Amino acid sequence: MNHDNYPDSYIRGILNTVKSIAMVGISPKDNRPSYFAFKYLLERGYRMIPVNPGQAGKEILGQKVYATLADIPQPVDMIEIFRAARFAPAVVDEALAITPRPAVIWMQLSVRSDEAAAKAEAAGLKVVMNRCPKIEYGRLSSEIGWIGVNSRTLSSKRAPLLGKGVQRMSLNRATMTGGSTQAAERAGQNVDSGTKS
Repeated sequence: MNHDNYPDSYIRGILNTVKSIAMVGISPKDNRPSYFAFKYLLERGYRMIPVNPGQAGKEILGQKVYATLADIPQPVDMIEIFRAARFAPAVVDEALAITPRPAVIWMQLSVRSDEAAAKAEAAGLKVVMNRCPKIEYGRLSSEIGWIGVNSRTLSSKRAPLLGKGVQRMSLNRATMTGGSTQAAERAGQNVDSGTKS
């Protein structure tokens, strides 16, 4: 696998197949990127499992935090590494020791370990490095593109607005239910009543 450039079909295949994701290195702080990514994927229907030894036994976004991958009582499809690259080989070793093994090792933006990737691929796992599943999901579902970020897709067709608030699109471009925010609800009420906030 060329880890410098992933085909969209490879990334889409992973995101369409996995159902459960263990995020190693999630922070409970709501201003950290790991928290944003965890929340985003949770809202899109993935079963998210937080792994952080310093938070073990607590909850993050309503999900029980585990100290290690081995502590998770159910199978996990994908391990997302939200730690520095030097920790990736040890996380892969831990992932390879659990039964059943996950199908995917995903290393976050700026996390690249060719050693960890080689171990995982030798064991038959798929690997993604230096990518964010939140960003890739948004890009491939056109969720990012329709709000102004270049998705590399040219189209004169505007994405349909399917209600008020933030639109949540799946990778197959059908909408999924998701929570709205108070700000979005206020904006919708102001539009309905003709007032400005």
